[in-house]
Formats: sequence, C-alpha cells, structure tokens
Amino acid sequence: MFSSKSFIRTAQGAIIPIIVLILWQTASSLEWISAQLFPPPLTILQSFYEVVVSGELWHHLQISVIRAMSGFVIGGGLGLLFGLIVGLYKRSEQLLDPTIQMLRTVPLLAITPLFILWFGFGELSKILLISMGSFFPMYVNAFLGVRNVDSKLFDVARILEFSRFKQISKVILPGAMPNVLSGVRLSLSASWLCLVVAELMGADKGIGYLIQDARAYMRTDIVFVGICVFAIAGKLTDSFVRLLERKLLAWQDSYRG
Repeated sequence: MFSSKSFIRTAQGAIIPIIVLILWQTASSLEWISAQLFPPPLTILQSFYEVVVSGELWHHLQISVIRAMSGFVIGGGLGLLFGLIVGLYKRSEQLLDPTIQMLRTVPLLAITPLFILWFGFGELSKILLISMGSFFPMYVNAFLGVRNVDSKLFDVARILEFSRFKQISKVILPGAMPNVLSGVRLSLSASWLCLVVAELMGADKGIGYLIQDARAYMRTDIVFVGICVFAIAGKLTDSFVRLLERKLLAWQDSYRG
C-alpha cells in the first residue's frame, strides 16, 4: 500500500512529464512539428499497445533484460570485489588502481570495434561490453566506501579483537554500504546504457534491435516505444535500489532536503 506521502511524491514527479506530453500532443495536432520525426504521444501509445498485444515487445524485452542483468552481475560483482580488495589493502591499491583508473578513462565506444573483432557479434561480446561498463562505477564506489569508513571503528574492532573476517562483515561492509548502493545504482544505469550500444552494434533480437529495425523502415513511433521501454526499465531498477537504500540505510541520520 502506498502512503499519502508516497502518492504525493509520485504525483509531483509526474508533473513535468505530463506537461511535456500535453504540449507535445498539442504541437503535433496543430502540425507545428513533423509527425514523421516526432509522432504524437497517442500514436506512440497505440504502437506500444500493438507490440505488447502481438508479443513482439515481450520477446525482445526478455532478451534485453537477460543481457543487461548478466552484464551487471559479472561487471558489478567484479567491481565490488576489486573495490573492496583495493580499499582494504594499500599494496593492492598501488598495484591495481593505476591500471584500473587508466582503463576507466577509455571511452567504451572506442573499444567496441575490438570486442566485435575478438568475440564476434554473438552474446559473449555484448555481455562483456555491458560488464565492462558496469564494472567501473561499482569499483570506484566500493573503493571510496571502504576508505570513508571511520578509522575509529577500526580502533574499536582491534580493541575487541575482531578477526579480519569479522572486521569486514561487522565494520567495513556496513560502513561502506551507502557508497556500495550508490555504486549499484550507477552500475545498473551503465548496464542499460551499454546494452543500447551492444544491441545497436549488431543484434538480431532485443530492444536495441527493435529500435534499429524500426529506424531502417522510418517507424519513428516504434523507435520512441523502444526508448520508452529503456527509460521505464531503467527507472524501475533504480527505484528498486532506492527502496533497498531506505531499508538498509534506515540507521543513517542524513540531510534529506
């Protein structure tokens, strides 16, 4: 059940999109903008309904979700692992961090042709590309999370003679959790962004393929349907992580505006 405050927040967040849609529909109806380039929202909604009823959208969406989540699990998981290791051990930071930071600055689009040459157009190249995109946000936030843990907590852990495992599970992970969850949000966003690149570079199924195929036939309404699906999927995953933040970080006494 939604509380009244949740409903009010949702309503407030919907004000700007509703205004944009009304202005868009009005401008299309009065022929102020090209219906070919900017189909009216009602036309896009009708096209959305048609691809849902036909089952085409669910087929492509299922494949895209599997790709995005597979890449996120691999890349985000490795980013979390390396971020914790580098954050915990100074020697690991000196050995690994310069190389990782150098790779982080390389534009993903620049290495996309290499992924195609190395791994072809199959699923492996797409998942690895998504994994690489989701690795770095998770790594940086996990590393910063460990380094932002209050050093006094470590002093208390030493006094209580905590083992290394207990230090990590009872002190480091809870203290780093705000940054880790921020890393999850950013990694999920990166996964969806990289998914678009991966599916546009040579896929025969998925939402990116649906957009590419519609563009080839000047089906601008379907292109907007694909964009809306990406936006909704990204927003749902982000909202899920924010819900986790509220549950797991209820102990935080931070400024909320």
